[in-house]
Amino acid sequence: MPRIAPLAFQTNPVNFIQLQPDQETEPGIWNAYEEWLDQFWPECVQNDLLPFYMVIDGTHGAAFNECLAILRSRCHLESRDLIEIDSVDYLKSTADLLQHFHPYLTDNRAFGVVASDVSVKDYFRPHAQSVWLSDVDDQLRLYHSAKHAEAQSPNVDQLAPIVVTFGPGSGFLSTASGLTNVSLYCDLSREAQQKLHQQGMGSLGLGPCRDTVETYKHALFLEWPVWEEYRKRHLYDFDYYVDTNNRERPVLVTVPMLRRLLASAAQQPFRVKPFFAPGIWGGQYLKELCDLPKDWNNCAWGFEPIAPENTLLIGYRDFIVELPFPLLLSAHPEAIMGERNVQLFGDYFPIRFDYLDTIDGDHLSLQVHPQQAYIEHTFNETMTQQESYYIMEQKEGAKPFVGLGFTEGTTGEELLQAVESAHTLGQPLKIPDYVNIWDANKGDLFLIPPGAVHFSGKNNLVLEISSTTWWFTFKIYDHLRLDRDGRPRPINGDHASANMQEQFDTDYVQKHLIAVPKESRVQGDSREELLGEREDLLFQIKRLKLDGEWIDDTAGEFVMFNLVEGDRVRLTPLDDKTATVEWGYAEAYIVPASVGGFRLESLGDRSCTLIRAQVSPDWNTPLLPHHWKSGEPL
Repeated sequence: MPRIAPLAFQTNPVNFIQLQPDQETEPGIWNAYEEWLDQFWPECVQNDLLPFYMVIDGTHGAAFNECLAILRSRCHLESRDLIEIDSVDYLKSTADLLQHFHPYLTDNRAFGVVASDVSVKDYFRPHAQSVWLSDVDDQLRLYHSAKHAEAQSPNVDQLAPIVVTFGPGSGFLSTASGLTNVSLYCDLSREAQQKLHQQGMGSLGLGPCRDTVETYKHALFLEWPVWEEYRKRHLYDFDYYVDTNNRERPVLVTVPMLRRLLASAAQQPFRVKPFFAPGIWGGQYLKELCDLPKDWNNCAWGFEPIAPENTLLIGYRDFIVELPFPLLLSAHPEAIMGERNVQLFGDYFPIRFDYLDTIDGDHLSLQVHPQQAYIEHTFNETMTQQESYYIMEQKEGAKPFVGLGFTEGTTGEELLQAVESAHTLGQPLKIPDYVNIWDANKGDLFLIPPGAVHFSGKNNLVLEISSTTWWFTFKIYDHLRLDRDGRPRPINGDHASANMQEQFDTDYVQKHLIAVPKESRVQGDSREELLGEREDLLFQIKRLKLDGEWIDDTAGEFVMFNLVEGDRVRLTPLDDKTATVEWGYAEAYIVPASVGGFRLESLGDRSCTLIRAQVSPDWNTPLLPHHWKSGEPL
């Protein structure tokens, strides 16, 4: 096993911010529902004769029940009646939703079509808003009738009830009525949703989860594009934002305070909260390094950052609020990305870092990623999966490798025929007959453009620097393995056949896809190397060997760093030393375009090596998200 860093890996990094005195408004942030209820309850009881209307909207799976339980308790304590209306009652039936959304869900277990032209309204029954309003009136009439009958005298005054509509889309149902007195948006991370999927929660309205692969497909292609766009467009219409990732102790923030927190975070270096996942081929290195749960058999993936999936932990005073990374990007795209990158990618963060751990694990599947035109036409996705493998660690004494490109003279058709034969006969495929096997050494970089067949062999820790797309991995051959659920892992020969590029053969890979470092800048004893850059890859990769300090500048575009060797590094913005950050081995930081000049310095007893990634200066092909292409950016 390679050396494990002596400093603990931070799995929950908090980005502490300070607000200017004129930005602070008290109260603006609270822990727990009880403290929040204390703030608005006087308004709730100000006029006892009129109903008080509440909306508790939010993400599917958020802690609606916990919020309602506290509200019920307070109403009981204060002798106030509560009328509850669940937004789920206004959704179309599961059968109708599955039929209506079938063009996006498809019959394929893993792949669908991005539902960019679907809105929240499509989830609800016809005339849902007017039906909701009629139901509210009916509930109030029944309430007053019952109270009148109970009263000893018809002249006895009765407290008007609180009417709360809760669940995803509550704001949509009530928006046309103008009846809302106070509104909340309860949020939940994708990571937390996926944990609920594993416990049986299906995608919104589509029934329970019986297959986590299919449920993830439902979320990725339908639920998240629709409901995250709804959140993005309407979040600032609410009074409060509620982080319910800790269901028992949520953090509540007024929307004006939320906006101030996001504005401050966009002006300083930050690190997203990484997340990890086991897999059939996963290894043991990340599990030990990151102190992951002991009951995990392995860890296959570590993602940091992957914009739509990660969250950001924002620390302010004694509070920590967990926010989806896309909220920061949509609030301040130019401050984070820079003007040129916003023109190319809108508010979509285009580069991801992730780890593939096969140390004491197994080989990845032989795979290929789609061409840009194919992913747009077939899946309505706006960005294809461009990749690179940086070999960060290896098992001592092993002989790791990377498979990349066809052997000379091999065709895609021949490979697929051989794979079919291997499955039919139950005999392993002789991969080196069809795919080049390259020795992989620590510090090597392999470039993997769309269409290049590839995989990592076992006993590598790969830092994958890629475009921010995922899931679109077309498996060609998976070593005859079953997945963790006991089912065969999906093989995607039809998609692979349409995308494999035979031009990426032995000679081409050797000349163009195995990086040869070129020194680009020197400062004192530190030097920077250009490792990887191609016309068909949107990212540029450099390696900084840091011995002492290094002065640099974002030059109006975001920069990403990952510490691949050494114990610790410090980054200090030259214009704001209070925003200085430090991080350790295998951790990553994003330096927003707004930071400008900064200084890097190695800490500890030895020098450091960092991978630096940014959008390639020569990349000029816009890959804009759907809402941006439609001319409707926020």
